[in-house]
Amino acid sequence: MSRQDPAPEGIDTDAPGRLRFDQARWVDDSDEVYEPLLAEKGTKEVDIDAELPGELTRDSLELPDLAEPELARHYTRLSEMNYGVDSGPFPLGSCTMKYNPKFTEDLAARPDASIHPDRSERASQGTLELLYELQEYLADIGGMDAVTLQPPAGAAGEFAGMLIARAYHQSNDDDRSEVIVPESAHGTNFASAAMAGYEVVELPSDDTGRVDLEALESALSTETAALMLTNPNTLGLFERNIEQIAELVHDVGGLLYYDGANLNALLGRARPGDMGFDVMHYNVHKTFATPHGGGGPGAGPVGVREELREFLPDPHVRKAGDGYERYTPEQTVGKVHGHYGNWLVLVKAHAYITRLGDEGLTDASAKAVLNANYLAEQINYEIPFGPFHHEFVASAGEQDAADAAKRMLDFGVHPPTTKWPEIVSEALMTEPTEAESKRTLDQLAAAFDAASESSTVQLEDAPERTTAARIDQTDAARNPRLSWHALEDAE
Repeated sequence: MSRQDPAPEGIDTDAPGRLRFDQARWVDDSDEVYEPLLAEKGTKEVDIDAELPGELTRDSLELPDLAEPELARHYTRLSEMNYGVDSGPFPLGSCTMKYNPKFTEDLAARPDASIHPDRSERASQGTLELLYELQEYLADIGGMDAVTLQPPAGAAGEFAGMLIARAYHQSNDDDRSEVIVPESAHGTNFASAAMAGYEVVELPSDDTGRVDLEALESALSTETAALMLTNPNTLGLFERNIEQIAELVHDVGGLLYYDGANLNALLGRARPGDMGFDVMHYNVHKTFATPHGGGGPGAGPVGVREELREFLPDPHVRKAGDGYERYTPEQTVGKVHGHYGNWLVLVKAHAYITRLGDEGLTDASAKAVLNANYLAEQINYEIPFGPFHHEFVASAGEQDAADAAKRMLDFGVHPPTTKWPEIVSEALMTEPTEAESKRTLDQLAAAFDAASESSTVQLEDAPERTTAARIDQTDAARNPRLSWHALEDAE
């Protein structure tokens, strides 16, 4: 088998700062990318003796039968054919994949971290103490009075926050019907509000990319349950009028919800609670370096001010004498996840916060802002809005943003988010995060510039140096093949 192909025509592998990228390409005799399944490498038949009804079992089953070296090499080859946060930068704007430090994985893998959720409170005091500490850390970081760790992802946190807002208004015999969401908000904001039973009112941006105050005043009414806001927003812009925005929302009896996707820009410098936010969720994957992507696991804790504490999901953790206990808040919205939430993800977030401390978290936000602004200064694409914080949105101009992104893959980096937010034409939404070095930022800048200088033919043919070549995205979205058998059937 051949592992590499020659550099395709048009790839300038000698350009300064542009790393030659050769992703592993294990190919068969027909030049098709191929790494056999474990079952194709060797199997053995195993007898089944299970205490289950006969109609639910088989007499035997064929399972892979490989020596350890074969198994290790199989998964190593698959990893070489893929790209992840351990391979290089992953600057997807907004829902960014940040490098996850390995010490947190070591802690989560300790035998004493493997707790059964039905353990008694007496036997779970260490677990409850860690959860309580994390609640307090997050409350202090966000300027909130209480935090639930139950939601299993950021979007689930949004939904839980909207359920809390609804329960709060209903407790005041105030049946409100609308939630206002800026056009630059995460798509999940719109969905979370709608799932909670609200009509979504979309709010336009002004010519600076921020909330249009006149439009906000026109949209606000006694039907407004909440305004969902990200600050800095998805253009990386800080809402300079946030105190006025909070006052306008509160004047009509609404709540101000903070989408914590971009909290890493503010750590140790500003707190949503101090800006006037009433409810917020924390994206621990980006702010506190827990894993993200691939379907999970995740965590999306939610913080609230004091008036909303008793609406938190069940159970909550509090101090009780010399120990800790679970309890059900008086007006709880109920369960949003089982037991303690995604416990091991929370262990990692606790470890990250504890290791960095106040000084380290403040330094992280400084580097998040510095890295984004440095990278923006190095690239040729236009950036229509600024000044920005942790991320920026460039425009691919006359190029198709998706083509430019695919071209960047040929230079050893993962591309940014494309074509969103729609405020920017052919958007390239980029967040390098605080974890990346200047060397990596220069590599990213070189990949941006290589894409900006590419011909139409080069853009339309890209990527050419990755394991999987250019795919039909529309067909992949409309006709997903979710199993090996589906792929075989399609052939």
